[in-house]
Amino acid sequence: MKRLLILALSISSLLADPPPINPNIGHNHHHHRHGDKHETEEATPERFDTSRKSPVKLPLPKEQDAFTFIVYGDRTGGPDSGVSILADAVRDTNLLEPDFVMTVGDLINGYSNEDVWMKQMKEYKSIMNELACPWFPVAGNHDIYWRGPDKSKKPEGEMETAYEMHFGPLWYAFQHKNSWFVVLYSDEGDPKTGEKTFGKPAAQKISPEQFTWLDQTLTKAKGAEHVFLFLHHPRWLGRGYGDDWDRVHKRLKDAGNVSAVFAGHIHTMRYDGPKDGIEYVTLATTGGGQSGAIPQAGYLHHYDIVTVRKDRISLAAVPVGEVLDVREITGDLVAQVNRVKSSPVRITPPLPLKSDLGGRHEVTVTITNPSDRSVATVLSHSSPGDSFSCQPDHHHATIKAGETRDFTFALSWDASIMAGSFSTPTFHLDSEYLAKGFAYEIPRRTIPVPLDFQLTRDDSLPNGIARFNGMNQALSIPSNRFKINKEVTLECRFKADSFQGRTGLVNKTESSGYGIFIGNGRPEFIINLDGKYLQVSAPAPLLKTDTWHTLAGVYDGREARLYLDGKLLATEAREGKLKDNRLPLIIGADVNGNGKAVDHFTGVIDWVRLSPKALYSGSEAPTLKEVKGAVIDLQLNENVGPWHPDSSPSKAHAMSTGGVVIESIK
Repeated sequence: MKRLLILALSISSLLADPPPINPNIGHNHHHHRHGDKHETEEATPERFDTSRKSPVKLPLPKEQDAFTFIVYGDRTGGPDSGVSILADAVRDTNLLEPDFVMTVGDLINGYSNEDVWMKQMKEYKSIMNELACPWFPVAGNHDIYWRGPDKSKKPEGEMETAYEMHFGPLWYAFQHKNSWFVVLYSDEGDPKTGEKTFGKPAAQKISPEQFTWLDQTLTKAKGAEHVFLFLHHPRWLGRGYGDDWDRVHKRLKDAGNVSAVFAGHIHTMRYDGPKDGIEYVTLATTGGGQSGAIPQAGYLHHYDIVTVRKDRISLAAVPVGEVLDVREITGDLVAQVNRVKSSPVRITPPLPLKSDLGGRHEVTVTITNPSDRSVATVLSHSSPGDSFSCQPDHHHATIKAGETRDFTFALSWDASIMAGSFSTPTFHLDSEYLAKGFAYEIPRRTIPVPLDFQLTRDDSLPNGIARFNGMNQALSIPSNRFKINKEVTLECRFKADSFQGRTGLVNKTESSGYGIFIGNGRPEFIINLDGKYLQVSAPAPLLKTDTWHTLAGVYDGREARLYLDGKLLATEAREGKLKDNRLPLIIGADVNGNGKAVDHFTGVIDWVRLSPKALYSGSEAPTLKEVKGAVIDLQLNENVGPWHPDSSPSKAHAMSTGGVVIESIK
């Protein structure tokens, strides 16, 4: 029994997925490798050379013919600007330099008379003729269907004659590197009525003439390594196309060397296959009408890159415009776009906010272009929750090299936002560096409107306390609102519900700064001097739950002292220079390197005070009602929206995260 169990475990371990070589690699979109690994051969002196010794034998790729071609999707059905997308695809293609480009039809918008058709045909060909490689057309319904008010003027075969006159044969084939490429025509129409439509099976059959030609062509291509077919309508989907493709597929299957069939028309990517060894591929658009509903699932402008080897093909879709020109990304270009990215944006004057008043305020956003070329910008207002209205809501501008521009906005609001969930109004700056022939998109910048807090403490209110839940609640004061130099006194009156593990009380410590901790009921004051912490701690856990305590941490330039409930608790001597940081002062927690609250406190806090001098030097620290020169004096009696007013001249009002609640002292 034991041997059977061991055998079962051994088999299950073989069947289970092997552990990842690199466990740090998470979700991977392209998790299937299609086809076997490429064949390699052992390195020989004729093909490999080095002056170094190494036990590693590097395999070499086999020397064999391989090539790539690109397939474009539909151009039609979109706006006139779709030709710009097609032109981008041409520029991408010229960087990739395939052997040639194939299409899958609907080259022009069509559905028109001869005059309009000719104009669109010339436009399309003028763009495609910019390709460095040959390209091959496929006829689609937009290229063939004639439309006009006088049906008596409709040409026989609609636009077939014009198509063959200016684009090429309706069906044809050519050979390249031991592969054959076959173009079919899928809009021959109903042989009885002559009607051309893609919604009726009777009009979606391959004619005897075209099928005979296809049969002969496949016979001619019998010795080819690969055969590829191209047509506009993906008839294998059935539905309005009927079932005529079944006999075509059977002939392709019997040929034995047809590798893939490409079509378009439906304006979204789709893969069907392999069926009997034949891969059926439908492309979306290359400039055509595109909903963009789910780009990653095939609703996008793209082209397919097909790599052909003797025993396989690979398929990859590339979004239009995603190919970068390596030779264009020079050191100077990188420097210029970085200048744009980091250029100063000023918003003046600060927005005045009072406790119970709404208002209207005009701000000026100043943008400078420090680069050597023009920059296209869109400056837009954003106010989460619609707290503020803005006129206008955006500005468009092209800022010349070295130019500074001012943009004026009028912000308005009412008093209700101060009582609700307030969000600071911001502006979004979207920019493009206009290089020669290409616009480099700069990541969006979000700039908050500076605020001028005109909040005042209401002394008529009863004494209050702030409650913290120990999970996500804290108060935060930006470091640019106050300044500490050589000396410091940090004080806090609090009552804890519990002491569990590391707990921050009042802190701005992150390999720098200063703060008070009360983890496990043991008070500690720390301050960073010359890059190293000086710590003053109680010898044992002295704090009690459900009991009011006052802690004061003091540093006078020579010695750090910790006071508990007015009595000196511990001292540590060291001289040094305070190493401060730009992190906010967090009340009710510790702070991490991103300025976020961690290691939260559970309980209530009555007041917090920070002074830029050593207030206590003896064995006692009497409770002082007011301290002249304090840079933070939070009494925590009230809140105005998310802010808790500071009584000091600094106006270092604390902002709540997690919804800190003010309670009256009973």
